[in-house]
This record gives sequence, structure tokens and C-alpha cells, in this order.
Amino acid sequence: MKIVRHTAPDMRQALRAVREQLGEEAVILSSRRTPQGVEITAAVDFDAGSIEAQAAAAAPAAPAPLIAPQPDVPAEAMGKELQSLRRMLETQLAQLAWNDRTRRAPVHTELLRELTEIGIAQDLADHIVGQLDERVDLTQGRRFAIAGLSQYLLVTGDRWLETGGRVAFVGGTGVGKTTMLAKLAVRWILRHGPKDLALVASDTVRIGAQDQMQALGQLLGVPVHVPERFEALPELLTRLERHRLVLIDTPGSSLRDAQLAARLGVLANCASKLETALVLAASTQAGALEEVVQRFRPANPTSCLLTKVDEAASLGGALSVLIRARLPLSYTSDGQRVPEDLRPARSLELVSHAVRLAKASGAAADEDLLRRRFGRISHATT
Repeated sequence: MKIVRHTAPDMRQALRAVREQLGEEAVILSSRRTPQGVEITAAVDFDAGSIEAQAAAAAPAAPAPLIAPQPDVPAEAMGKELQSLRRMLETQLAQLAWNDRTRRAPVHTELLRELTEIGIAQDLADHIVGQLDERVDLTQGRRFAIAGLSQYLLVTGDRWLETGGRVAFVGGTGVGKTTMLAKLAVRWILRHGPKDLALVASDTVRIGAQDQMQALGQLLGVPVHVPERFEALPELLTRLERHRLVLIDTPGSSLRDAQLAARLGVLANCASKLETALVLAASTQAGALEEVVQRFRPANPTSCLLTKVDEAASLGGALSVLIRARLPLSYTSDGQRVPEDLRPARSLELVSHAVRLAKASGAAADEDLLRRRFGRISHATT
């Protein structure tokens, strides 16, 4: 292994010198600022076979060794060593690139930091900040970022309570589908009366779910229909065509439920008769929400409802999931009260709430996380 140290006025020249002397396989071991600029310590491994060949050509042949040679290093161990070297190189280059990016574009990197603290996904944050002019100031940049997020977050408005529809609520267990349905039903009656409303209790999995829907129907004075089996839902919808608003409660499902695919298939086949709305809990981690969205995609959901907003420590992750999935948001719920804790989704209001949550919780982006997410070698070498 050969180790060299280079000092140059800036990072670009230092990296160029390392490449010229050691080649593209060089590994950056460390870097630091000096009065002369930047100092980089780098290393490269020589080809052991080449060294042995050169030594053999320069010396007379030696007698065969009495001790048997050691076996070659296993390929698996060599592969792990190479992976370790690669990770070390990538970490070092990301750190250098992030530091260089911070120096050249401090406003942009500060906005990346703030969007990360809100919980916005890496690719979305990078896309928004990448549209900013180089000369933008921080105040203008913040306004642009909030406006951009608001623009990307699709909302439907209060259309169900204004014009009606046939809506099947789907989602995981315990996300609040039945409570959200009850809130919408009460809001409809307060606005239009009970005449044109019908409820469908198709949840045969949760104990007491259908009894709960029957009790709600009696309280509101609206009919509650129970299909014999979930596959009979299309026939039932045909009989309910005269109702302006039909709200359908479906079984809550775990992502590993063996029956989930069949139920989603039934809903997909009913696309001409109803729309499917995916219910998500804002208190769920973004990674889990991503998985839920992918698992329920076969039902072709046309909108989403966000529950438990009041329980969420961060909202940026949930908003990122909806933006990336291009799934319009219809309503949000921030409590258990029926029907008070329900409001039509408004994009700017939700983005502003996400910012307030981050400030209230004192969220701070880890510097190492920022380097890994946004460090690019191109920023340091171009």
C-alpha cells in the first residue's frame, strides 16, 4: 500500500493531484483545512502479483521453500474488504462534497437542513432546492420551499359532502376508518339531511364492527346494509344507486393478511361504481406509510384521508409519501370528536403545520445524515 499526502489551495486541485499520482482506485483516508488550503491523505494498494513478478525478474531463482505456501485469501473476505474500502471512500467524499456545497451555496444547504428537520424525503427536498436561483436569500428560499411543497401536495376539496359519491374506506387495522366514516356521515346529515345517505357494513373481521355500524345508522336515522359476503358488494351497490352518498366500511387489514389481495381485487372490479379512499394515520412512520400505499395500490385508490394528525410528532414524512405517490388528500382528522374533528384538506395549512411541529419539537438534522443524503462527489470535483 502506498500512502501520500497532498496540500492544495482548494479541494478540487487536491483531488486532481491524488488521482494523477495514485489513479482512480485511490482511497481518501482523511482531510483537513490548513493555512495553505486543503490537505488530503490518500492511499492505494499495489498489485501483489506484479510486485512478485518484478522481484523474480531481478533476482536469481531461489530453491523451492520447505514450508508450503499459505492458501490464497478467500474471495468472500476480499469482497468484504473491498466493500469496506468503498464505504470509507464514499463517506469521505460525501463529507468533502457536503462541506464544499455548504461553502458555495449556504442558503441552499440551510434549506436542505430545514426540510430534513421537517421530515421531507431526500429526493423531494433536493428537487425543490434544486429549482432555486443561486442568488436567492434565505427568506425567499423558505417561501419558495413552502409554496413548492403546497403545490405538490394534491387535495380534492370538500366534494363528497357537496356532491356525494360512493366511497369505500380501506386501510390498516386501527387507523380510524370507521370513525372517519361516522364524521362524514354526521356532516352530510347536518348539511343535507338523512334522506340520500346509506351506510354499508362490510367489515366481517373485527368483532362488533357491524354492530357498531348498525348503532350509528339507528342514531342517524339512515339505512345500514350488510352484504352476505365481501364479493357481493357490486350487487349491493347496484341496489343503492338512488342514494347520493354511500359510505362503505371495509375490514381493517394487516399487510400480511392472506385475504387482503382478494378484497382489493373486488374493489378494483367495482371501479365504475365506487371510488376507494385509503385511510392513513399521520402518527405512522414514513417508511411504514410507504409500504401501506404500495400494498393497497391494487385497489386503485383515488384519494386519501389522514387521521391522527394530533398524535403525529412530525408531519413531513406523511406529506412526502402522499406527494411521491401523487395521492390526493381529501380530509384530515385531528381528534376523536364526531363530527368536530374533521376538516377538508388544505395543502398550505398542512405544510405550515408540519413546519410548526418541527419547531415545537426542536427537531435538528444530524450533520452526518445531511452529508450522506446530500453529499455528491460532483459538487467537490466540478
